[in-house]
Amino acid sequence: MKLTRDHPLRLEILAAQRNEITEYHIYSRLARSMGEESPNGKVLAQIAEDELAHYHFWRDYTGEDVAPDRWRAWKYYWIARILGLTFGIKLMERGEGQAHVTYERIAEEIPEAKRVAEDEDRHEHELLEMLDEERLQYVGSMVLGLNDALVELTGALAGLTFALQHTRLVALAGLITGIAASLAMASSEYLSTKSDEGEGEGRSPIKSALYTGGAYIVTVALLIAPYLLFADYFVCLGLTLAMAVLIILVFNYYIAVARDLDFRRRFVEMASISMGVAALSFGIGYLIRAWLGVDI
Repeated sequence: MKLTRDHPLRLEILAAQRNEITEYHIYSRLARSMGEESPNGKVLAQIAEDELAHYHFWRDYTGEDVAPDRWRAWKYYWIARILGLTFGIKLMERGEGQAHVTYERIAEEIPEAKRVAEDEDRHEHELLEMLDEERLQYVGSMVLGLNDALVELTGALAGLTFALQHTRLVALAGLITGIAASLAMASSEYLSTKSDEGEGEGRSPIKSALYTGGAYIVTVALLIAPYLLFADYFVCLGLTLAMAVLIILVFNYYIAVARDLDFRRRFVEMASISMGVAALSFGIGYLIRAWLGVDI
């Protein structure tokens, strides 16, 4: 049936129609970028066709065509390409919570709308089953490198800041400590992963080491940057601690979305540990400076 222009559900159905055509463009473009003959590409192409079918379903009721949301289509396509297919798709699917509520309300008058909502749920489950990105296979290695760098280096920089009270000296000591620690962590991860090769984990020891060492050294560079840019060591310490919290925030949000984890709990736990170690190290730096009578 076709809805009249003044029907109370018309605007909601037009919004649902636009959402479907927008997601059709997102999925179809992602499928082409991955290769439509690849396993993931085939699934994405099929989901795109389902979204297009839903669009036509709603058009039968509204009687008019609707243009896609070009900005949303562009945004989620590039989020998926840059930050990973898993993260991009799940971030988009999170936004469909309101769409399900809308479908339930429409289904009270148009029962067939329930089938569309069920298809949307099936899409999400299919995606969860088919997504197998390398970067998510090595999340454990990245967490290891990132967490160790945050805890160890924020603590070391806090202690060095008060002990040395000279930004360049702190940067020098921090860089030496950070680079040496990143190499040690990468080596340990390589040996650990290699010892697990026979247990069917399927991870490459070399890639595990690179992800761990890479996460560590990038974190080191970000935390030490303020000491290379500013002269006041207390300002540098404050910026470093703020950078540490920002890194924890961004990384935990990424993992929480990609892995469906509790973001708040993970963020509070990791931030508390890093800041607690930094505060303790700052105090230790003060005591050692006083004990040794060092004055630089």
